Amino acid sequence: MHRLATELFPIHRSLTGDGVRKTLEILRRELPALRIHEVPSGTKCFDWDVPPEWNIHSASLIAPDGQTVVDIKDHTLHVVGYSEPVDREVEWDELQEHLFSIPDQPTAIPYITSYYRRFWGFCLSHDKRRTLRPGRYRVKIDSTLEAGALTYADLVLPGRTTKEVLLSTYVCHPSMANNELSGPVLAVALAQWLAAQPQRELSYRIVFVPETIGAIAYLSRNLDAMKRHTYAGFQLTCVGDERAYSYLPSRQGDSVSDRAALHVLRRLAPDFVRYSFLDRGSDERQYCSPGVDLPVASVMRSKYAKYPEYHTSLDDLAFVTPRGLAGAYAVHTAIIRLLESNRRYRVTTPCEPQLGKRGLYPSITAKGLDGDVQALNDLLAYADGTCDLIGLCDKIGVFGPDLVPILKKLLDANLLEPIDSDS
Repeated sequence: MHRLATELFPIHRSLTGDGVRKTLEILRRELPALRIHEVPSGTKCFDWDVPPEWNIHSASLIAPDGQTVVDIKDHTLHVVGYSEPVDREVEWDELQEHLFSIPDQPTAIPYITSYYRRFWGFCLSHDKRRTLRPGRYRVKIDSTLEAGALTYADLVLPGRTTKEVLLSTYVCHPSMANNELSGPVLAVALAQWLAAQPQRELSYRIVFVPETIGAIAYLSRNLDAMKRHTYAGFQLTCVGDERAYSYLPSRQGDSVSDRAALHVLRRLAPDFVRYSFLDRGSDERQYCSPGVDLPVASVMRSKYAKYPEYHTSLDDLAFVTPRGLAGAYAVHTAIIRLLESNRRYRVTTPCEPQLGKRGLYPSITAKGLDGDVQALNDLLAYADGTCDLIGLCDKIGVFGPDLVPILKKLLDANLLEPIDSDS
């Protein structure tokens, strides 16, 4: 995952344009079944219109003495996203309206955009900005804003049932590692892992879109099917650092996505930070909106807008680590394993079954159970068909993914039966 993020880091991405296309082509190399789609500029998507396509070729700010002060060849964040083309000299006072820096983070380059208002600008460290002197500066931004398309990609992995888990991430920010690239590389890793499974109970819809307008465009094309089939969903973002785990619930707050995420986090990251849906800020805003109402939650490391490197050049490949990404991968695969088996179950015989003649007592073992069959007996005691697997695990105090092997043994022995429908 970290190697893939390193490859993607230099690409100049935005809501639209060749940077998004190049990014998605690299992801399709990793996921050959990935489908890439384009939505023409001006297309109506609910209350939004797809904006003109923006491409940036070069951008530089030249001081009165002829020295280049800022050049996007040095960092993609140096130009305000969606800057219109400009090639002229400007006076010092006018220039100040087009320069962005962060006084409290003097070494950081901020990330600034102007998607829906024509504008141009440069971003630079405050240390660099303080070295600038009054005079006439040459502004050169070679960009295009013209009719084109918004590009996104998706991959559907069918399972035994049509119940879907949505895994959505975004591909629209330039060189930021946690806020941008950690989500797509985790999505790729999860898709590869899921594709390699010999069988899947659930189906999986994995989506790579530009944030906000991309999710809106995707929903405008797929909403009916997603409302019918989405069983659980997760927005994958900010999953690459090592500082924390964070949880943002769906708008409902009690969906199966929320219950599975909380169950896993309480065991694997008990000190996680719990947020409210009032703290939302990514595409869960679209997936959970009234009229859409999909059960989408987020399990992150340091949450967007809550870590100091956010939306700056400090969000780099040193901040995002292999260990941080591996932790996020472990949490999300545990959630998926739990969802795969999450049905209601009922015992098939009155009283306690005789386990010894079936080879289930006393030799059964599972990770975390220390060879104890208490969990098996507790599962049988509570499996009356009124509670799903997540609820059963919460009741008996056993980590769900650890209980799955025991559950399968009981199903194979016909001591339990699922009672949920397969739809």
